[in-house]
Amino acid sequence: MSTVVISVYKVAHFPDGGGHFWVYMQYALGLRRLGCEVYWLEQVRWDGHAVPEGNLLSSFLERMKRFGFEGKTLLYALDRPSDGGTGSVRFVGCTKSEAEAVLRRADLLLNFHYAIDPRLLAGVRRTALVDIDPGLLQFWMSSGQLSVAPHDRYLTTGETVGTPGARFSDCGLHWVHIRPPVCLDLWPFAFDPRTEAVTTVSSWSSTDWLKVTEGGRTVLRENTKRVAFLEFVELPRHTRQPLELALYLVDRNRNRARSEQAEKDASDRARLERHGWRVRDSRDVAGSPEAYRSYVQRSRGEFSCAKPSCMEFQNAWVSDRTLCYLASGKPVVVQHTGPSFFLPHGDGMFRFTSLDEAAHALEEINANYERHCHAAREIAAALFDAKQVLAAALNVALGSRAASRESTLGPQSTGTASVPPTPQRPPEWNAEDPRDPKY
Repeated sequence: MSTVVISVYKVAHFPDGGGHFWVYMQYALGLRRLGCEVYWLEQVRWDGHAVPEGNLLSSFLERMKRFGFEGKTLLYALDRPSDGGTGSVRFVGCTKSEAEAVLRRADLLLNFHYAIDPRLLAGVRRTALVDIDPGLLQFWMSSGQLSVAPHDRYLTTGETVGTPGARFSDCGLHWVHIRPPVCLDLWPFAFDPRTEAVTTVSSWSSTDWLKVTEGGRTVLRENTKRVAFLEFVELPRHTRQPLELALYLVDRNRNRARSEQAEKDASDRARLERHGWRVRDSRDVAGSPEAYRSYVQRSRGEFSCAKPSCMEFQNAWVSDRTLCYLASGKPVVVQHTGPSFFLPHGDGMFRFTSLDEAAHALEEINANYERHCHAAREIAAALFDAKQVLAAALNVALGSRAASRESTLGPQSTGTASVPPTPQRPPEWNAEDPRDPKY
């Protein structure tokens, strides 16, 4: 039995992100279903708040207990000195020696935290970086916006990463392609023709901006779901299908420190509702893993847009949230993010590039709803079954370098760079992961 540590990003201090929790739990529970002993590793940040650790983390640890990770959750903080030095790694809820013993014993550390402190990688036998932001991660790395410590393997959910057709650098690394996983038994087929709204759960405004150079000057482009959805704000007027968005909006009553952003989000919400969208607060309908699953499974299907970077990079990205809808037997209408070797179009899943295409897809689903529901489940089972996806990923991550030359999706991966050994954390290492939580 292999021991695998998964290093996740911004879950513990985002308790309202039921979907964000599932992003990583699909991997954790999928690996456990393969017989692995799995540990959850996460950096916690206090963000300057003088709140006792117990108050911040007790609900999170109770949540982890419900999913079978009591005693398997390793939380740590980076205590940085006022002089700007490297500081120390402090584990929360266990001793440093206990945590380091787990890391030394682990066969693999599967890392989703791009800016992880390299000291946490140094004692692990094998490390693999998992890229779930294809195109963006490579853009941040190649433009110097993010420093990523060396790993033994580099896995990506982006089909075009490291291929001749990529619109971005491979950063001199060999990328092995995997598909995002969904645990089919946790997302059972839930056919109900009486369901009404086609939904999605999404972030809205965020700090996600693309820093690019145009005409010799640096400019910022908004790279948010807000921009993406407002392009299709007229859609409800082109279809009889009710459309509902569960959005993570800034609420002035919950966050007085961001009152200006709350006003903007309230204005956007009113605009969406004037155009016929139903808008829900994601905290209310999907604020826990259980509520999120229930919301997805009570939906008629999914309609969702992608961040502008997905279309710009043409990365053939598919959301882990969309996999939850598919596994539940909910047909999806999602924005086209580039040509794909395997993503279908037409039965259970439609990929649109225009408002007319999106409206037509919704009408087609309703005309043959039961067929599209079964097709959706079949897509999830054939392409994204966690057992199959993660067995292939483990073979790559734990296998020899020669065995990892081929992508788990086929022979289209072309990266050839060797991977340097993992260093100790240098004194100047101050990289911060630029991502916001998913939703």
